[in-house]
Amino acid sequence: MAAAEPGVAPGGGGCAPAGGGSVPVLFCFSVFARPSSVPHGAGYELLIQKFLSLYGDQIDMHRKFVVQLFAEEWSQYIDLPKGFLVNERCKVRLVPLQIQITTLGNLTPSSTVFFCCDMQERFRPAIKYFGDIISVGQRLLQGARLLGIPVIVTEQYPKGLGSTVQEIDLTGAKLVLPKTKFSMVLPEVEAALAEIPGVRSIVLFGVETHVCIQQTALELIGRGLEVHIVADATSSRSMMDRMFALERLARTGIIVTTSEAILLQLVADKEHPKFKEIQNLIKASAPESGLLSKV
Repeated sequence: MAAAEPGVAPGGGGCAPAGGGSVPVLFCFSVFARPSSVPHGAGYELLIQKFLSLYGDQIDMHRKFVVQLFAEEWSQYIDLPKGFLVNERCKVRLVPLQIQITTLGNLTPSSTVFFCCDMQERFRPAIKYFGDIISVGQRLLQGARLLGIPVIVTEQYPKGLGSTVQEIDLTGAKLVLPKTKFSMVLPEVEAALAEIPGVRSIVLFGVETHVCIQQTALELIGRGLEVHIVADATSSRSMMDRMFALERLARTGIIVTTSEAILLQLVADKEHPKFKEIQNLIKASAPESGLLSKV
């Protein structure tokens, strides 16, 4: 989790031991205080996850934080003791430090998931450069298969808007899910992410940039994930909507990038066993759509 980068606070294990039920905890952040509960024996990582679930939309994910515990013997908060586990009712708070964290945007296949958002047939006549983003999206999915990267796909109200276009090959996708919510962050998607160990980065593309892509990206960073939006694989009906959405997202720390940059960053080295295949993908299709001039 981005709010729990190494060095922000000492911590215990994130897994609760079997049995024991739940323990009431008061979670405090800024001027807010919300009662909730965690499994008996929960440690640092579970406390962080609970803070993100309660306050994700208020937390600046590019800051470092320290978790503190209210100590009755001192009548004040102290830094969470090393190895702390929740065994009784307590009060904890998340305190932002003044140090800003630079988002480096490093990508590795083992910690990355691709999100393909609503590339559906009914959008074809309305979305600018739709044919080009289909081509780039397909290249990204081919790259994901070569590198063993999980792919999650959503379809917005497919009963009315149709399925994912035939040009997009969804072979091997971890999840293909219908939705009515604009954001892709559905309970089923969160459950699928929880099954993938060590997920840190989401590569996001599809339509529309200012609606489903934007809302998905904002929810993901609120959960502590780093988001890379592929500029040449996302579009809207209006280029003005698209441009302002990408500008807004970039200001929040989301990384706006390109498909070629993503694929080459994932292989990282000419000696990578899949480099030649990824290189051939890039050479095979690079549409001059004009999308990158309208970022």
